[in-house]
Amino acid sequence: MKEAAQRQPAMAGRVTMKPVPAKPNLREQQRVDVALEVCVKQSSGEELSCKAANLSRAGVMISCDTVQKLLPSKTSPAPGQWIQVSTRFAVPIVASQTVSVRAEGHIVHLRRVSRNEFHVGVHFTDFEDNGFDYLDQYVSRLLSAT
Repeated sequence: MKEAAQRQPAMAGRVTMKPVPAKPNLREQQRVDVALEVCVKQSSGEELSCKAANLSRAGVMISCDTVQKLLPSKTSPAPGQWIQVSTRFAVPIVASQTVSVRAEGHIVHLRRVSRNEFHVGVHFTDFEDNGFDYLDQYVSRLLSAT
């Protein structure tokens, strides 16, 4: 019985785990969670209305229930084979005023989140008019609020 008592503390002891180094954020820009309506238009003219899951100065992650119009194969584009799209969304500049941001970009990522939900990553390449300035102000304001 004395032997069992001596073995028990060894079995009930703590197991030391090797520390895992934190992974660095490899993104160029910080993302902010948003709830914006985004219209995505493919070069063929097909349009899809989605919601933005998050937004940065470099791109937007949209959430939609179908991607058939944008990605008929439902697979992520191969590197360098990006799909050209136009995006349009409104961001609030002041409490009572929103401005429309139009940006050209590439679909660079596709992930199926659930049976009926997909996340599509769009990397911005060009903005119309002052679109980048409006986006920059909006993202900066949201980042400073956190």
